[in-house]
Amino acid sequence: MKKLYYKDACGRLSAVLKRDESDTESIKKTVDTVIADVKKGGDAALFKFTEKFDGAKLNTLRVTEEEITKALNQTDPTLLDIMREAAENIRAFHEKQLETTWTYEPKPGITLGQKITPLARVGVYVPGGKAAYPSTVLMDTVPAMVAGVSSVAMVTPPGKDGSVHPHILSAASIAGVTEIYKVGGAQAVAALAYGTESIAPVDKIVGPGNIFVATAKRSVFGKVDIDMIAGPSEVLLLADERANAEYAAADLLSQAEHDEMAMPILVTTSESFADAVIVEIDRQLNADLRRKAIARASVDDFGFAFVCDNLDEAFDMAARVAPEHMEIMLPDAETYLDRVVNAGAVFLGSYSPEPLGDYFAGPNHTLPTSGTAKFSSPLGVYDFLKRTSIIQYSKDALAEVSDKIAAFAYAEGLDAHAKSIERRFKS
Repeated sequence: MKKLYYKDACGRLSAVLKRDESDTESIKKTVDTVIADVKKGGDAALFKFTEKFDGAKLNTLRVTEEEITKALNQTDPTLLDIMREAAENIRAFHEKQLETTWTYEPKPGITLGQKITPLARVGVYVPGGKAAYPSTVLMDTVPAMVAGVSSVAMVTPPGKDGSVHPHILSAASIAGVTEIYKVGGAQAVAALAYGTESIAPVDKIVGPGNIFVATAKRSVFGKVDIDMIAGPSEVLLLADERANAEYAAADLLSQAEHDEMAMPILVTTSESFADAVIVEIDRQLNADLRRKAIARASVDDFGFAFVCDNLDEAFDMAARVAPEHMEIMLPDAETYLDRVVNAGAVFLGSYSPEPLGDYFAGPNHTLPTSGTAKFSSPLGVYDFLKRTSIIQYSKDALAEVSDKIAAFAYAEGLDAHAKSIERRFKS
């Protein structure tokens, strides 16, 4: 983990935090080829790419009811109960985000408002590969169900034996998703956007994935909506000398183990605390972590400890980074909430570690990454709703403003707009 000072780093932060993910032009070319092949070849292209990229030779794409039942039987009942409780927490939180249709009358004869309608059909991408993520299944499907989406299709890459991890299928069953396909990568995104013989097209695609999935989502945006372009995970932990170095190191490593390009960041007003955390990270990395090599690469290449002179500098640094996850490990942490400007999710106090949000608390863990928290929000019920404006004027109400509307239209050179109003009030 690299130790830097606020005064040296803040002016060149973009360069310091830059993650060169790969040859984007080469990836885009590959993704565009895959999308074109799926548009043309349909299911046949999906079978071809699944065998090529995932090593699985499939006969059918859709997961059967028998496979879901088998997965539930294979999953530890205790884990099933935990996932059910997590799903209820997620549902309860997201029900608070529900919007309703509303109208008001600013003057007699005038009704204005907004109609709320859930999207008809949504596609959910669930990553596979390095790990199975049943938590992502719950986070990305439960809000859609709360919003009232009537049709949810889930895609996820199969293992080499053609099966889907039982934890993923169990989580889908708990969430109420039954339409699941064994396909991943850019080909899955293309199938959701354009449709194939087996997969009907959707209106929106949500869910995280690797660089090929992210590039494909960017390519199909416009044909369908997407939630966000997610990059590698990141956490920023803000603390002073009173924090617990062991807790801080553990929380930073909880993100480092996600991906070699994950970014664990410590921002502190105490250089001695920064040193203690760096030592503690090395100590914990020598423990028996199954993803030790991944965490080590993340810490070595993308781990930073920023030392600031005071909390003003610390919160300024946090705002500049705009992290996906932000932990405030200060006494009375909630009193600093107003100082948080950019963050996907904020965890307050020493007993609100980031994994609490990943799995169980209820707020969504699909969050803006790579600084996009400056303008983006977590995935939520609002992502699965459309808003339609409502406008109704009576004859008298329109007559009262008809001259003003016509004058505005003539000023823009749109005569037909003006006459649309005027013809209603000809003598």
